[in-house]
Amino acid sequence: MAVIFRPFGRWAWSTSLPTLALLSMVSCGSGSGGSAENVVNSLSLDALLTSQLIQAGLDGDPIDGRIIPEITEPLAELGKRLFFTKSLSGDFDAACASCHHPRLAGGDAMALPIGTDAVDPDLLGPLRAHHSAAEDYDGGPTVPRNSPTTFNVALWDESLFWDGRVQNLESGIATPDSSSSGTADPLAGNTLAAAQARFPVTNEEEMRGFTFEYGLNNTAVRDHLAARLGNFGVGAGEITEDWVSLFRTAFEEPTMPVQDLITFENVVAAIGAYEDSQVFVDTPWKQYVEGNQNAISNAAKRGALLFLREPNEGGAACDRCHSGDFFTDGDYHLTAFPQIGRGKGVPNLIGDMDADYGRSMFVGGMIERFSFRTPALINVTETGPWGHAGSFSDLETLLRYHVDPVSGFANFNLAALPAGMQTAGFVQNTGEVVDQLLLKRGAGTSRLPANLSLSDRDYADLIAFLESLTDPRILDPNFLEDWIARNDAGFTDSQLLLAHDGQGEVY
Repeated sequence: MAVIFRPFGRWAWSTSLPTLALLSMVSCGSGSGGSAENVVNSLSLDALLTSQLIQAGLDGDPIDGRIIPEITEPLAELGKRLFFTKSLSGDFDAACASCHHPRLAGGDAMALPIGTDAVDPDLLGPLRAHHSAAEDYDGGPTVPRNSPTTFNVALWDESLFWDGRVQNLESGIATPDSSSSGTADPLAGNTLAAAQARFPVTNEEEMRGFTFEYGLNNTAVRDHLAARLGNFGVGAGEITEDWVSLFRTAFEEPTMPVQDLITFENVVAAIGAYEDSQVFVDTPWKQYVEGNQNAISNAAKRGALLFLREPNEGGAACDRCHSGDFFTDGDYHLTAFPQIGRGKGVPNLIGDMDADYGRSMFVGGMIERFSFRTPALINVTETGPWGHAGSFSDLETLLRYHVDPVSGFANFNLAALPAGMQTAGFVQNTGEVVDQLLLKRGAGTSRLPANLSLSDRDYADLIAFLESLTDPRILDPNFLEDWIARNDAGFTDSQLLLAHDGQGEVY
């Protein structure tokens, strides 16, 4: 067999009948025999995987012609400084980077976040703790959903947030400020990233705090924060930094009045440009699809076949939802992952207010209840804990639960969760979600395969494949340095997040 790999997943090949007969007899396993057997196995895997890639329409490039901002552009540079300043939190105790730090793969390495009122505002990661004197202290995390990574946010076309409440429409972008879920928000901006950045600052647990502009609406909060940065109006004198020159450079407006220049719309436009610059997709998998047959292991190739194939072909049908080169359909599905943490303040069947209805909280109705947006899988090995509530800190545990949620729920190990995690509603809430999954399966409306039987090696192969989806550059602190704000001769921010892990590591 001659297999000719071409760039961007376009192949041509010729196959002789004897070779086809040989391939039909060769196991897909990597084998434990000599090098000749391994070579044959590798060749057979490449041939099978080539066919599967063509069938799935994959070319390895999730960027797909999008224009990505450079981090060196003045607007993205301004966005980086804004992303790292605690001046955008009501009480100066949280920054965007508190939950989405580049050294933590664009997340916070926590099951569920602690935003405002942390014991040490600069401490990030698993040791970050809620202050015992803070509002609503209960010993556990304060934000009800896991922090999604900001890495590759520019590759999302449909929506952002777990429930998609920031969503692209033909008429613009709908947000929680829209008059309805199908109506564009005139202040949303031009990108999903900019629209999303409007909301953490208005949330008490994330960045606003419980006293800042108490009783006033989102507009008052945003206007106050912009005035703080511009040193005018209600925000005059609250900080000492001169942000004006940075805004003038970024927006090329040398004479515009400050009140017109430093608006919250311009703040989030800069933050959105910074987030959109965080595109890290140079993965071994991409290199393999584009022609480097040695870029990934045989185990990863077997895992890719499992991932892409349907159950009747011996696969796990993962790409029913994790489809395309970005490995997401951008849609919302009920996977029955455990519900832990504070929840979203909606009632379960017995009336406890710690459930999370997922997508239906934004669009209403029962059809989308407990459904969440399919996460993308580029860099997935580095973005845990996983799940909308961060229920899994181990990928194999997640995969085993995903394959059989009924048994996974029955055997879920609450003791493996972080100390202080709120789990009082776990049985009731997760039980309702699993029941809903079974109803969907009975009605034929669930895309989650049932009755899969995977071996230990299958799980190991799937993990090897997922590992091949990580861009190795994001593991290099020197590479990530361009995306981390530092005080320097050009600008000093007294409210800069000086991130550390509490054990001597400075981010």
